[in-house]
Amino acid sequence: MAAFCKTLRIVTFLVAASLFLAQLAFSQATVPLLRLQRSKAFLDIDSHVEHGQGLSGVTTGNAGDIWRYPNALSCLVVFDDGKYVIEKRDEPNLGKPKIKAAEGTLPAADLQQLKTILDNEALQKLVSPPVPDLPSDTVAMREVESIDTQIKRTGTVQHFTTLKRRVKTSAASGMDTFLDNGTQSRKTIEPLMKWFDALDKKSKNDFKDAQPQYCAPLNID
Repeated sequence: MAAFCKTLRIVTFLVAASLFLAQLAFSQATVPLLRLQRSKAFLDIDSHVEHGQGLSGVTTGNAGDIWRYPNALSCLVVFDDGKYVIEKRDEPNLGKPKIKAAEGTLPAADLQQLKTILDNEALQKLVSPPVPDLPSDTVAMREVESIDTQIKRTGTVQHFTTLKRRVKTSAASGMDTFLDNGTQSRKTIEPLMKWFDALDKKSKNDFKDAQPQYCAPLNID
């Protein structure tokens, strides 16, 4: 059991680390004003359930990534001139992702509202919170949710990620346990997420089938 819990910790660490590296490379190449990605994957990884190559397959040289599992990703890129792209990847059935994108240019008032949110002093101070350890009696990881944010600052790029996991333990209650490192920062991030949701809603009629471009896979190679 101890070895299994250690493996789950490695999986979670690599999910967060690889997402950071992929998005950092992107930011250095194009430096958008904002890059925001919200991800959710249903894993159900445990010692009795095998998906694809099984647990060993995602922690060895034959590793895959979270896109092997039912997942949903929604990402937004906004540039300095107000141009934006929203991309969504939905894969309820493995191997059959549906990718849609909408793009446009923000009205001056909407762009200024975004910049005001990004200039919030508390938001400027945010960094990725520590990821809590899994309970010692963990037997399965059910879901992984993340919010990954990159904001262009003067001379640098601010980056922070929050990670929420739902795990099954051997507790007699049978209730799943939620581990969320974003609890303390939620109020600070909330205005930005509401702005994102509002733009998503406004763009609902503009989404068209597209090729993947902006959403980053949650690799766990």
